[in-house]
Amino acid sequence: MALCLSPLFAWSTLVVDGGEEFGLNLGAPVRLRLWGGGEGAGRVRKEDWDTLSDWGQLLRLLSVGNDSSPVALWAGSLDCYSLLSGHLVRRYSNRNNPDYHPAGAVLTGTLGALYTEAFVSDVLGARLMGAEVALDVQHVLAGRSSQPGRYTLSLSAVHDGSRAGAMSRSATLAHVDGTAVVMVRRGRDSGFEAQVFAGWGGQPGAGGAWGAVAGLGADAVSPTLDLQARLEVRLQRGGFRQGAFGPDYELARFESSFPNGSSAFGEVIVSWDAVHLGDLVQRHLRLSVSAEAFTWGRMDADMRMAAQLFQRNVEVALRGLAVGLRQPGTRYLTSGEVRWRFLAGRLYALGQGGTLLYPTPEGTLRPGAFASVGIGVDNAR
Repeated sequence: MALCLSPLFAWSTLVVDGGEEFGLNLGAPVRLRLWGGGEGAGRVRKEDWDTLSDWGQLLRLLSVGNDSSPVALWAGSLDCYSLLSGHLVRRYSNRNNPDYHPAGAVLTGTLGALYTEAFVSDVLGARLMGAEVALDVQHVLAGRSSQPGRYTLSLSAVHDGSRAGAMSRSATLAHVDGTAVVMVRRGRDSGFEAQVFAGWGGQPGAGGAWGAVAGLGADAVSPTLDLQARLEVRLQRGGFRQGAFGPDYELARFESSFPNGSSAFGEVIVSWDAVHLGDLVQRHLRLSVSAEAFTWGRMDADMRMAAQLFQRNVEVALRGLAVGLRQPGTRYLTSGEVRWRFLAGRLYALGQGGTLLYPTPEGTLRPGAFASVGIGVDNAR
């Protein structure tokens, strides 16, 4: 087990704030090792900068357009990213491998009854790439509706190029989904809707690799609460599974194929605020939890929590991931961060810590841990 205890130095080489239409933030942390890492390890972790993909971490954020734009682009670290329906890519993080620091990108576009979202997990390397196209059926049959997206059909496909240092086989997965909003309630400042959905997917060219899913979801919005809930029943055959590109994928791709079976999946995302200042809502708590239980005895769980306390001067973020519960070789990843702002919020002290899993040339995962402290300055408030 390796331990890396280090101060964390970060700088912003360029920050451009263009409002809702454009934003750019360039910079990267430099981790200095105080001890650990084995014989010949330098003060600066060479593993953080030894591939072309690692230089993607210099791009902290790029945004062009917004949610209402016909075309929008976002780039940076992908954390808990889901591709529309989420049946191929769900809660995916592209930096779970501690020696791999790519920048991903997401492109969205709307044209009439079509909505498209495409992504790449590594703009500097041929790794994950995919897209989903959703068709507004009501728009096609009856023209533009006051409630767009009530009945949709979608097609998604994702390809793993097995490049950028990957040791897994290349693969392409595809999925077809249908969604219907069966209940809608609107108030002046609140709303609720319930959906039902079903889908089928597989791996083109791999006979017998397929899966099916059915479920329901609910979204509720009020001036102080935003709630999303989802419950699914899944069937998996021939190594295919829904959410294959998930929170643990950058480590799970070193495993063997997935066994046949079925599962139940649930997810809840809650955002809550204590203060509503005019049109500006300040979120003080965001909690995201998912779990999947398989008929053959395995269970996976993922939790993210972020909170702002003491007049937003203290920010706390926690994450926990458990894969393969009740099975041999269960993997755990945990991390936490505390940020304390002082001097009118311009300066902050930062502390981070958690566990890591390092892929080895033999295809196994070596456990490790990290801790870091630092002081920074920004104008984020």
